[in-house]
Amino acid sequence: MEIVFATNNLNKIKEVQALMPKHIKLLSLADIMCIEDIPETQPTIEANAIQKAEYVKTNYGYDCFADDTGLEVKALNGEPGVYSARYAGSQRNSNDNMTKVLTELNTKSNRNAQFKTVIALHLNGELKTFTGICKGEITKEKHGKDGFGYDPIFKAEGNIKTFAEISLEEKNKIGHRGKAVSQLIEFLER
Repeated sequence: MEIVFATNNLNKIKEVQALMPKHIKLLSLADIMCIEDIPETQPTIEANAIQKAEYVKTNYGYDCFADDTGLEVKALNGEPGVYSARYAGSQRNSNDNMTKVLTELNTKSNRNAQFKTVIALHLNGELKTFTGICKGEITKEKHGKDGFGYDPIFKAEGNIKTFAEISLEEKNKIGHRGKAVSQLIEFLER
């Protein structure tokens, strides 16, 4: 089975492909010659995932799935949330985004946060969504060199290391994207 994963983020493709059974091959947007930026103009993480999946299905005709992920920080009223990729500006710079979160939390004692991933699957004319949540907290400084996005400042509940300090395999077991992808795989296997 081949299915399009509607992303140009190579880190996400690597994470998700590591979870997929061998008989499910992921195609990237580049594989289907989709080189334009897919709109992400919706007010929620779920609606953005749906928008991306519908864009690929409508404009390219492929069954596909798309994800959208956000970091939701309790003391920041759920920010950066749907704006996680561009929290510090349109340049979409992870270091700038992390620095902004750390600065905003400087005077706050509550550092609780969660990562939320929603996957929207467009398959055989039907639309399904799958949600994965990983609760944790924001560290006071960056730790680790692996991962991407906010991984160096996020520690999952019960862990002493950030997502940037653990292996991809470990992250996929406990992380938000891994949880959503597991639900997706279970659905595809039925």
